[in-house]
Amino acid sequence: MTNEILQEAERKMKHAVEATVHDFQRIRTGRANPMVLEKITVDYYGVDTPITQVASVSSPEPRQLLLQPFEKNMVAAIEKAIMKSDLGITPSNDGSGIRLNFPSMTEERRKELIKQVNHRTEEGCVAVRNVRHQALDQLKAKQKAKEISEDDLKGLEKKVQELTDKYIAETHEAQKRKDKELMEI
Repeated sequence: MTNEILQEAERKMKHAVEATVHDFQRIRTGRANPMVLEKITVDYYGVDTPITQVASVSSPEPRQLLLQPFEKNMVAAIEKAIMKSDLGITPSNDGSGIRLNFPSMTEERRKELIKQVNHRTEEGCVAVRNVRHQALDQLKAKQKAKEISEDDLKGLEKKVQELTDKYIAETHEAQKRKDKELMEI
């Protein structure tokens, strides 16, 4: 039963780190990354649909994305959705597709994005710590109910802390990689 608590805590901590890394991919760097389009939806016959479901996305150059709609009549709707988004890029419509040219970022913009990454990292670490807190509460309840001894509790608390340290370190490693990516010119 206590192993299940540890396994569940590890699963949740791993998920928290994965969610943080996934959010990092949405933060626009100087390079073109199709993940920045993930949250943008387009009106597809009255239904809000992700752009990636109505167009193919490719990156012909490091700082450019090319969107090829599956239906030609969707070009204007996709362009409108990108303009309304917080992407900060003006789409270039050539009639059959849309090009997004990612400009080089200013030093000020880089610092702003690094602040976003740091904030998201802290949220990820808080999520990991919350999982630790829940696991420790469950273990203390087991000890209080005399299902495990006090010595077992101390050993299990140590294992939970080791898991916490491991996943917080992973979160910070991902942050360092993203910071490095943002500082590339």
